[in-house]
Amino acid sequence: MRWSMVFAVMKADLYRLLKTRDYWIPLLILGGMFFVVLPAILLGSMSLVRQGGVAAQIGEIVGTLPDAIQRNIEGNNPSTRASYAFAVYLLAPIAIVVPLTISSAVGANSIVGERERGTGEFLAHSPLTVREIYLGKLLASLLPGYGAGIVGFGLYSIVVNVIVGSQIGGWFFPTTGWMLLVLWVVPPFIAIALALILRLSARVRSAASAHQASSLVTLPVILMSYGVASGLLYSPVLSAFGAGLIAWIIAFLLLASGAKSIKRERLLGVASEA
Repeated sequence: MRWSMVFAVMKADLYRLLKTRDYWIPLLILGGMFFVVLPAILLGSMSLVRQGGVAAQIGEIVGTLPDAIQRNIEGNNPSTRASYAFAVYLLAPIAIVVPLTISSAVGANSIVGERERGTGEFLAHSPLTVREIYLGKLLASLLPGYGAGIVGFGLYSIVVNVIVGSQIGGWFFPTTGWMLLVLWVVPPFIAIALALILRLSARVRSAASAHQASSLVTLPVILMSYGVASGLLYSPVLSAFGAGLIAWIIAFLLLASGAKSIKRERLLGVASEA
């Protein structure tokens, strides 16, 4: 394995993506909406509710949660406790969904895009092995999503600490469960989706078909991410560690056989889709 060749493929794809503004600007807006704008509106509106019937209703909703969850919720009034619960628990899926959506959009066009741009012939006749091409494409698809997730996570932490932290007496976010979620759980979930999407991108004949097929892959992974986030409600550390371990095993198994899906004939566009 020549890692210099892998990084060369990765850098070429990332440079091409950076030059395609109409591709990454909407993805940037998507991340900003989910990590900053919507949490700020939701948490800000809840923090304004201090008294009256609305505060009582919020308190009743939080009171219906299991005792194991309520013991972990901080705050001395219903609105503060509700804001804490939303910030730490109920908004956790965005840490997986947003990076996964961005990486999936990049990965779907990764291989089939080479054929449409006419650069597939260059890769097919290059001294690169199919494994080096596959790993380069994988890294070029994973880094934009995970990088956006890390930046978004930092911005989300600031929003949470400014709005909710000021109510409970200091900055408290990120929690241990969130750190494990971002550093341990998110990467294998993205890798699982990309391992499947790159297989599809190597087989379909157009970028439009690749994007349609990738949506069928990302939907089950997004549903699984919601399940993982729900597990964080009960036992943040154990749930995140266990889910991440299982996801890493599945990701390694899929990635180990993923390079077989790339054929030089498919890069030239002369192989069948089967």
